[in-house]
Amino acid sequence: MTDIRHLVWDWNGTLLDDQLLVVEALNAVLADRGLPPTDLATYQRLYTRPVKTFYERLFERAISDDEWDRLDDVYHHGYATALERARLAVDAEVALDRVARLGRSQSLLSMYRHRELVPLVERLGIDDRFLRIDGLRGPGGGPKAPHLEAHLRHVLPVTGAAPHQILVVGDAIDDALAADHVGARCILYDGGSHPRAELEAVGVPVVDTLTEALEVAGLDSSAA
Repeated sequence: MTDIRHLVWDWNGTLLDDQLLVVEALNAVLADRGLPPTDLATYQRLYTRPVKTFYERLFERAISDDEWDRLDDVYHHGYATALERARLAVDAEVALDRVARLGRSQSLLSMYRHRELVPLVERLGIDDRFLRIDGLRGPGGGPKAPHLEAHLRHVLPVTGAAPHQILVVGDAIDDALAADHVGARCILYDGGSHPRAELEAVGVPVVDTLTEALEVAGLDSSAA
């Protein structure tokens, strides 16, 4: 992967260490529906995108569009409440700084709501690392692929990179599917969205740390 020119980082569960907060927000949704709380292991076992499908797995029934809108709002309110305790992944800043030193550009693409994402990235002090930050600007819950496609329409002309010179680093199977959709590379970080065996079954490299992702991609200090 030594020809990588640009990295697209995922946010939730990748740069942001928020898996326990996600479960907390999910339990707010379950409480709203009068259902018992769940745990991280159940979340990992059932998680998929579209997120509405995940909730249908969890509830073991179909969910109407109107109910989905309610669930999505309750989830985001609960998540926003928990965010005061959110922290970056332990080596996130080290990884971002290494990419910058190597002269590669990087951007951030998240399915977290854009109007809430940008202030959070700024509060955590890493907004200056990215040439572009994109969060969700419309209805949520769908696959990431069309959002990555739109993101790259802005990024590719600025960087001069071809799709195969783009590396997507994320923690979900959906990140790998999105990368494949646009012809980009992908490395998956074992950040908690899925059991590791499910990540490994996708067929792309799976790593334990963000700096390891850079090493697997050939983006280490010896590549400078």
